[in-house]
Amino acid sequence: MTSRDQALSAPKKKWYQTVPDPMVLIFLILLATYALTFVVPAGEFERVMEDGRTRVVPGSFQYLSDVGAINPFDIFVAVPRGLNEASLYLFIVFIAGGLFHILQRTGALENAIGVAVNRVGVERRNVIITAGTFIYGFFGVAVGFENNIALVPIAVLIASAIGCSSLVGTTMAVGGIGIGFALSPINPYTVGVAQGIAELPTFSGAWLRTLMVVSSLALLSFYICRWVVKMDFEEPDNTKAMSKSLDQYVMTGKDKWTLGVFVLGLAAMLVGVFTQGWYINEIAGMFLLIAIVIGIVNGYSANEIVKQMMEGASKVTAGALVIGLAASIQVILQQAQIIDTIVYGLSGMIQGIPGALSAIMASLVQGAINLFVPSGSGQALVTMPILVPVADLVGMSRQLMITAFQVGDGLTNLIVPTSGGTLAMLALGRVSYEKWLKAILPFMVLVYGLSWVGLVIGHLVGY
Repeated sequence: MTSRDQALSAPKKKWYQTVPDPMVLIFLILLATYALTFVVPAGEFERVMEDGRTRVVPGSFQYLSDVGAINPFDIFVAVPRGLNEASLYLFIVFIAGGLFHILQRTGALENAIGVAVNRVGVERRNVIITAGTFIYGFFGVAVGFENNIALVPIAVLIASAIGCSSLVGTTMAVGGIGIGFALSPINPYTVGVAQGIAELPTFSGAWLRTLMVVSSLALLSFYICRWVVKMDFEEPDNTKAMSKSLDQYVMTGKDKWTLGVFVLGLAAMLVGVFTQGWYINEIAGMFLLIAIVIGIVNGYSANEIVKQMMEGASKVTAGALVIGLAASIQVILQQAQIIDTIVYGLSGMIQGIPGALSAIMASLVQGAINLFVPSGSGQALVTMPILVPVADLVGMSRQLMITAFQVGDGLTNLIVPTSGGTLAMLALGRVSYEKWLKAILPFMVLVYGLSWVGLVIGHLVGY
């Protein structure tokens, strides 16, 4: 039977079993957002500057009558505008893609992972996955979210070494970083900002968040070992797997120099992040410097370094463009001036709900708002001035409201198409948004359930 005959004889999928291409999926969301602008009226809160930050004034919301309808042509104009708005993420994906292409070309990273996995034993696959998930979780807790973008390809190579797909490595990295960042007890972007608004000591109440992040990472490790490793995943044609058996890997002197440059570069990046306020541009610049130095250490000419960087960037182009298209959703929302209206309407849903249920509802509301305000600190500045008084009214502690905010804002970063950091990591992991949703959505149900148990416990013990 020919391949054409096999294709014709294969059972056709139902319409609900077919997931469109990520570009198509996000464009459909863009169209739905445009339609939403005709249903949701424009509105805004009054904002004031306090300690260098713009904060919402509670009770200041008002509808706007002078905002005109968006022209249908603006849907298409929003796409290049979105690419421009998301340029930070696009460039770091291209540069990180080039860096890891050079690093893989040298063979140093593959040799190091091959030697390490061989010593631990490939038969201890679940131990390696669990350890990797917790290590990435630690980076999410301590370093942040977007700051760890470049670490994703390492997890993909580790997964390959233990006989697993790129999906396993990407879930280990993106899931671990995402959970760590979402529930971190020391997250300055969410906890720090929100506690400042709620007039609570910085990073107070860490015990419940620590229990939640550790238990959620343990749940993620179990989920990967039990289900993700068994999921069908077709590797992209340009994905590089381990090239030889584990017992053949050795570390040469040049490999050690190469990895030394890489580790020192990452260390310098972390120092910059923590002491100099570095963000995406500076991190991308450091990745570029690391790539050049690694090329020099391995004897590459200037032309060869450029060639390898271009090849690496070309492999992540599709994922990078998805980031820009997703950013166009935010462009339409801002142009229609309906973000504040959505926040105002959703925040009102929490009032009148008693006790622990209000904390669960608050996490759902924050999760919905995260689609429209994907920045953690930005969401805290918009919603906390409104929801802290709501917490006082419904008998919920301010500390618990902040934890509910963390659950809703942080966990949904793993699935919302407006999260540029997540899409950037998926691009480097060579996992499409569609495949990612199929893999991570069942876990989202589990981790939300676990987090809600934590919120209820927090309410019962007077957290």
